[in-house]
Amino acid sequence: MLKGIQERTIEVIGVDMDDEAIGRFLADGFYQVPPADSPDYVPRMLKLVERVRPDVLFSQSSAEVPVLAAHRDEFERRGAVVPISDPEPIAIANDKHRMYEVLHEKTALPLPAYRLVMTLDAFCSAVSELGYPERPVCFKPPVAKGSRGFRILNPSISRKDLLLNEKPSSRYMSLEEFVHIFEGDSDFPRLLVMEYLGGQEYTTDPIALRGDMLLCAVKTVGAARWGVIVRGELVDRPELVEQTREILRAIPLSYNVNLQFMGNRLIEINPRVSTFIYQEDLIVPYLAIRLALGEIGAENVREMQKRVQIGRKMVRYMDQVFWRPGP
Repeated sequence: MLKGIQERTIEVIGVDMDDEAIGRFLADGFYQVPPADSPDYVPRMLKLVERVRPDVLFSQSSAEVPVLAAHRDEFERRGAVVPISDPEPIAIANDKHRMYEVLHEKTALPLPAYRLVMTLDAFCSAVSELGYPERPVCFKPPVAKGSRGFRILNPSISRKDLLLNEKPSSRYMSLEEFVHIFEGDSDFPRLLVMEYLGGQEYTTDPIALRGDMLLCAVKTVGAARWGVIVRGELVDRPELVEQTREILRAIPLSYNVNLQFMGNRLIEINPRVSTFIYQEDLIVPYLAIRLALGEIGAENVREMQKRVQIGRKMVRYMDQVFWRPGP
């Protein structure tokens, strides 16, 4: 979508830890870099910025976001604007327990019931307090990427049905299976145990400046695969827009943000760009880039809200490229 913009020519240089990341075949140039948690990541990225001289360093990876935020001044001194939130709200958003604690303190929003546990006994007690086995309960690490570590405890799910009819990546398990895994294990993980929320999943995709929401689109998650939305539709849900506005006031994030809801209750915040349902007249990451460059102001972004096409749909599909490495 950036390459199709008519008002200017945009050159996109991609970086990734995987030298066969599919984005390299869409970009105008590519460099392999260490993973974001490597001590070599920031020095390598600083050298690339000095070499390539980009106008903008635009992050798409959850792993990169806190690292780039912590070193934003170093990149901007080298001439690359970094449209990213401040480190503290990123840290809150990335830790689901901290996120809920801040929202409980600063808002009256409807939030799912939850417990933070650090032992097997505490886990079993929390599961019982939240209604198991009469009601399903879920758990996940407070800090995790995608669906890693997320499981649903539901005793009504047939083990036979799971074996024969569900894919091996099924999210369901029994409490007995969980206890068997961790019984006698001294290294129990820090987990967030939560009531299981059913119903329609939605995401909101705002642009903000230090907690001031400027624009917000709402879409359904019609289907997901590999933790990524593959079908969705832009919908009119003003109550979720208002929740998003209040959440951002409490956790003052900036630029592209993604919030996930089950029904009308928040389950996750991603302080980064996410899946959009693009329109040629509304390329939301491009608005964030222009805002960061000072080419447009907050009111210009607010004006774009009326362009959101309610009812517009997206379907993600698989494709492939063929290439032969060489000079």
